Amino acid sequence: MAKFFEALANVFRIPDLRKRVLFTLGLLAIYRIGAYIPTPGIVTARFEEFFNRSASGGFLGYFDLFSGGMLRRMTIFALGITPYITASIILQLLTVVIPTLDKLQKEGELGRRKITQWTRYLTVILAVLQSIGIAFALQNSDGNFVSHPGFGFIALTTLTFTTGTAFIMWLGEQITDRGIGNGMSLIIFTGILIGLPSAIRNMYNNTFVTHQWHVLQMIIIVLVMIAVVGFIVLVERGERRIPVQYAKRVVGRRMMGGQSTHLPLKVNAGGVIPIIFASSLLALPQTALQFPVVKSSPWLSSMLGALGGAEPLYYLAFVLLIVFFCFFYVSIIFNPNEAADNMRKYGGFIPGIRPGKNTAEYMDKILSKITVVGGLYLAILSLIPQIMIQGIKLQRLPLVGNFIDAHFPRWLLDGLGVNFFFGGTSLLIVVGVAMDTVNQIEAQLIMRHYEGFTPRAGRIRGRRN
Repeated sequence: MAKFFEALANVFRIPDLRKRVLFTLGLLAIYRIGAYIPTPGIVTARFEEFFNRSASGGFLGYFDLFSGGMLRRMTIFALGITPYITASIILQLLTVVIPTLDKLQKEGELGRRKITQWTRYLTVILAVLQSIGIAFALQNSDGNFVSHPGFGFIALTTLTFTTGTAFIMWLGEQITDRGIGNGMSLIIFTGILIGLPSAIRNMYNNTFVTHQWHVLQMIIIVLVMIAVVGFIVLVERGERRIPVQYAKRVVGRRMMGGQSTHLPLKVNAGGVIPIIFASSLLALPQTALQFPVVKSSPWLSSMLGALGGAEPLYYLAFVLLIVFFCFFYVSIIFNPNEAADNMRKYGGFIPGIRPGKNTAEYMDKILSKITVVGGLYLAILSLIPQIMIQGIKLQRLPLVGNFIDAHFPRWLLDGLGVNFFFGGTSLLIVVGVAMDTVNQIEAQLIMRHYEGFTPRAGRIRGRRN
């Protein structure tokens, strides 16, 4: 612990690193100020009450997650960074089908700048479309959320939300260039972590004030949260290292190659994207249930209702979609054939495996195995909080439902009713961003001959010593 505080003090002893950290904290503070500036023309208190009552668990709930709770309060940053995330994912997927984008991505810094510029344009377009949709939805709803409806309200709301998203995008890019860590990830991280004090206060009130929870129940919840965090850290650092040997070759008068290295394949290469895709798709049936046409059809409403939260079919579809999107995303970011060709081009080979096609098949086989493990890891991580809150309605299964209802524990079937603060998606983002940021700060310390936060950073004497 003493080493950790010494490394933390070294962060503020280095002028350049101190400026970067303070610059990052300052821009994040500006971002949080937007959480308290309401959008003109919207009765924010009435909408927040409606959101907490009916929309927090559906598609809008996931949308609100990335806006840091600003959507439910309808602030000027209500859209958050979601349009930028969507634009980035769209362009990343288009690189597979559009050769021009694939060529730009391989051109180095100039190509990446061009793709970044297109991402900004697409972000603004998506923000405009989403803003118009939200404005029309608020104006045509029965909740009286708009004080003065009309064209002026739609234009002002669209301008406000789009400008807010563009400003957040600019803040994230400034943090990435002149601060510490990835700016977009830190903005999402801040929006999620800001709810931690209120979650602790609610746990205290439920246990010691209202006595809704038993003390043992609260201890179990805290232990489960700590275990999940440790599990995330373990898997996120996990990787399969494929040994690679480079043959010696003569270039001019110099001997090149002859070294051994490894090709790291991460267990969870897709990150949180498969969870977002699966959650978004499964939220569509619940959104469709709100339309009168669907409600009037008994068989259609019952079929879509089977995909609702806590239903066995929902959990099964959720796991299958996460594993599918893990394979889909990994196939985009890593091409075994291309990696095998590059390895052969520079004289590299995997010991015991022939270069070329055999190497590609070997890497593809290993990648398939660890992708299955990564998909199941994401599924377990996402299902734990949902089961704690709602349980699994196994008693609704045909034939065996009555037996399950009579013999299975109620906490499994009906849930604990626990408002688990960190869901699977948010917890993965918080831990992943924290690990990446600490690694970047540690790299800056080691580069300046200071000790890092962790033992693996090495025993490098600091300048003060």
